[in-house]
Amino acid sequence: FGNPGSGVNLEPGMVLAIEPMVNAGTWKVEVLQDRWTVVTKDRKLSAHFEHTVCITKDKPLILTAF
Repeated sequence: FGNPGSGVNLEPGMVLAIEPMVNAGTWKVEVLQDRWTVVTKDRKLSAHFEHTVCITKDKPLILTAF
């Protein structure tokens, strides 16, 4: 996301979430009134998955498991 070579460099000790979505329709989303549920604006089928990853000196460490 963004422009190549710009933004924050990942460094050991940082933790981030990778949260891809696969949508049958639009990529545009909205948050419902419960302030938790996220749906695509066209209400087509969608799937979401998340991994939490810790950046280490040697390689990324996946903190979540299936």
